[in-house]
Amino acid sequence: MLKRMATVLVTSATVLGGLSVCQASVAGTASAMPEKADIGIDISAMDKSVQPGNDFYRYANGNWMKTTKIPDDRSSTGSFMEAFNATEKHRAELIAKLVKEKHPAGSNDARIANFYHAYMDTAAINAAGMKPVQADLARYAAIKDKDQLSSVLGANLRVDVDPLNATHFWTENLFGLFVTQGLATPGEVLPYVLQGGLGMPEREYYLSDDPKMQELRKAYRAYIETLLKKAGIDHAAERAERIFALETKIAKAHVSRADSEDFAKSSAVWSRSDFDKKAPGIDWQAFFKAAGLGQQQRFAAYHAGSIPALAALVASEPLQSWKDWLAFHQINSHADVLPEAIDKAHFAFYGTTLSGTPKQRSRDKRALSALDRYLGDAVGEAYVAEYFPASAKAKVKAMTTQIIDAFGRRVKALDWMAPSTKKEALAKVNSLVVGVGYPDTWRSYSNYHVDPDNAYANEVNGEKVKTAQQMAKIGKPQDKGEWWMNAQIVNAVNLPVQNALNFPAGILQPPFFDPNADDAYNYGAVGAVIGHEISHSFDNNGAAFDSTGAMRNWWTKADFARFAKQGEALAKQFDSYKPFPDLHINGKLTLGENIADVAGLAAAYDAYKASLHGKKAPVIDGLTGDQRFFIAFAQTWATKMRDKALRQRIATDGHAPGMYRALTVRNLDAWYKAFNVKPGDALYLAPDQRVKVW
Repeated sequence: MLKRMATVLVTSATVLGGLSVCQASVAGTASAMPEKADIGIDISAMDKSVQPGNDFYRYANGNWMKTTKIPDDRSSTGSFMEAFNATEKHRAELIAKLVKEKHPAGSNDARIANFYHAYMDTAAINAAGMKPVQADLARYAAIKDKDQLSSVLGANLRVDVDPLNATHFWTENLFGLFVTQGLATPGEVLPYVLQGGLGMPEREYYLSDDPKMQELRKAYRAYIETLLKKAGIDHAAERAERIFALETKIAKAHVSRADSEDFAKSSAVWSRSDFDKKAPGIDWQAFFKAAGLGQQQRFAAYHAGSIPALAALVASEPLQSWKDWLAFHQINSHADVLPEAIDKAHFAFYGTTLSGTPKQRSRDKRALSALDRYLGDAVGEAYVAEYFPASAKAKVKAMTTQIIDAFGRRVKALDWMAPSTKKEALAKVNSLVVGVGYPDTWRSYSNYHVDPDNAYANEVNGEKVKTAQQMAKIGKPQDKGEWWMNAQIVNAVNLPVQNALNFPAGILQPPFFDPNADDAYNYGAVGAVIGHEISHSFDNNGAAFDSTGAMRNWWTKADFARFAKQGEALAKQFDSYKPFPDLHINGKLTLGENIADVAGLAAAYDAYKASLHGKKAPVIDGLTGDQRFFIAFAQTWATKMRDKALRQRIATDGHAPGMYRALTVRNLDAWYKAFNVKPGDALYLAPDQRVKVW
């Protein structure tokens, strides 16, 4: 849901490591690219034997592609990984210092140290065996009827739809929870009810006839049985069969990805009584009371099409199937803090079978990722104090202002847009709330008890704290300055219902930003990131929201038709890219990101040219300013992915793989002039075929 309501540059921190993506996420092993000179771009990564007009990605990254090895503990690598490795190194230094010191009880430093100690103590985790999870398993085993089942399902409701930090980017509870302003209720913050309940990424993994999907289904069914056996649960084969059959029915109940991405179909607001009338099968009174929402009268039914079908399954499917399903997911979603055999089995399926990653990350690095998930703001506050100077924040803020201004000038210059539409568009531009580096207010963890000896309890308690933090917003005015990312995350985000942008400190470093580097590099790299997030306010999804964050049609019919036509052309352009003979990029699925890339790169280019104040950029190492700008952009999308991970990305992710995002340059006239690209070159598009959205 966050990936839909908050349009991210990449996908998830895990993907981050696995993508060179819009996440997305580069070199031999740990660090991606060599030290850069003041030119910013990496000359050694280029393959100048390639004609830019024939394969611009390989021209910019060809030697890097030849020499780079994907680390064994990653499903991919890329430029985002370079920044991720830098932040990980810094975080490791911070945590190493913290865990050696004594801290006041109840302080964030104490919480961080306790969490890390417990997570790293695998001997204690192994010795404890399944004892930490027994209370939860007993809770499920004690369910006697569907009313009690409804209560347990409600008690398990969590704000766990978190692609930025989650191990998976789907919810394993039957329903997911998200809290923000309603799509069609400006000023009213509501709890969103989302479809969930799957252990694989989405419904097509259960329903597709594709042979590779069929193989994954068999592997997942086998994994369920393996996990239950390793957890010491009897009749594992029978239980696994019931669990898989139930999840297949849950998948059939889900709305399609296309419908899920369609905000117009997702803006329903249900009253409390609507759940009883429209979705019988669950005791909704028991469900919401157990969830802590017993007094809530209004909900955003984001997946209104699937809620009734999921509720019906609660009534129709055998109670034992639900009890088995609950037990499996309790273990599966906390495998990292349960005995090693369970942890390894979990990685074998999710890491190797699903993503093709041969080796699991070291425990200490996984501990850092877990800290980001459960104590992200506490770590972030320490991180920015040490590694993100005020001067860097000031420079990026200035660049952001320049690129927003450039985008506004582009809107003003549109000759096809009616004055009424243009007025609304400019209102959005002028009211953007921009956060750079870190939030003004850090989240409080005062209610989060972290045990130095119980890693499982720390995760469960952390989930409850995160949920309580979000639920506390219900009924209060929307905070447009709220951050949805940790400061140390290598990513960026546009928040349509807040009309806000976040640029965490994690992405404000090489290869995206270097305060000492050539301006052409910075505008082509982080400038394009900034432009991308600005442009998300005006992509095929963002364009449905007005300056207040309300979903409202502010377009004339003719203007939107013209806008949609350009989107169709861009979707067709990306449909033509085929990483495999049997699989092409889904232009419609990735359209929002691709629109943001095109418009964002154009705005960043305009801002770069304006920054020269009429002067000619210097030629450095034989490259003009415009050439350095476009090469910098392409190098931020340096990407290498394992085939399984690439296939998963294409099937499930709204972001095209990085090597194809680099080809966004085909739509900018300035790129043709910069590299003398002519008809006959493989990437050449006639002027009337170049997509100009904004």
